[in-house]
Amino acid sequence: MTEPEKNSAPVDEAPAEDDGTMSLTAHLEELRARIIKSLLAICVGSGVAYFFLDEITKLLTLPVGKLYYMRPGEAFFTYLKIDIAAGFLIALPVVFYHAWKFFLPALTRNERAVLGVLVPASVILFFVGLAFSFLLILPVALKFFMGFGEETENLQSLFSFASYFEFVIIFVLPFGFVFELPLVIIVLGKLGILTSEALGKYRRYVFFFSFVIGALVTSPDVITQIAVAIPVILLYEVGYRVVKHILRR
Repeated sequence: MTEPEKNSAPVDEAPAEDDGTMSLTAHLEELRARIIKSLLAICVGSGVAYFFLDEITKLLTLPVGKLYYMRPGEAFFTYLKIDIAAGFLIALPVVFYHAWKFFLPALTRNERAVLGVLVPASVILFFVGLAFSFLLILPVALKFFMGFGEETENLQSLFSFASYFEFVIIFVLPFGFVFELPLVIIVLGKLGILTSEALGKYRRYVFFFSFVIGALVTSPDVITQIAVAIPVILLYEVGYRVVKHILRR
């Protein structure tokens, strides 16, 4: 091979941008790498949360007061679960960054700059959802379910540490993801998966199920049911309006 032929290949060729044509194996490798990085972030977050475990536990038990443990290892394993859950919340910016980075490979270079808005917005909305549920939904749900036992003379409420923590997770964590609704709708609209026509078509179903959920997780008080349903409806409306009027899909 002659000298010119040796030097004919470009030496600073940049790797091609992902244009949505990655192979399945490459996508799985990327998913694996992002899951590992997210898990490492949660481990670091759990290590940080360990030093504040007593304060976190006191905060979680504010709506119910004193708790009990029924089995020898119950307190230890429940503290461990609380530590992992707190570590997840601390690592949330990292987790959401990798989640959005994986699910938005079809965007152009300029559109990927939207990650700078999506990640903080995701974190803020998630924590707003947790606070909304913890401060409003959880106390009402506890009062409602405890009311069944108080009506019976031979029954007395006695919450165990483990069962109460599971109850908190069931009622609080889903609202964090529900509050991500507008961002999910906007991204799916941008990718062409959802259109404003489809979103408008299913609005009445969203409204109906919002009030059904409000009735299921709260007491028969109509005001509380409305207070639960309205945020879900507003979140859906925000996503719908952005897709229709800004993205024009």
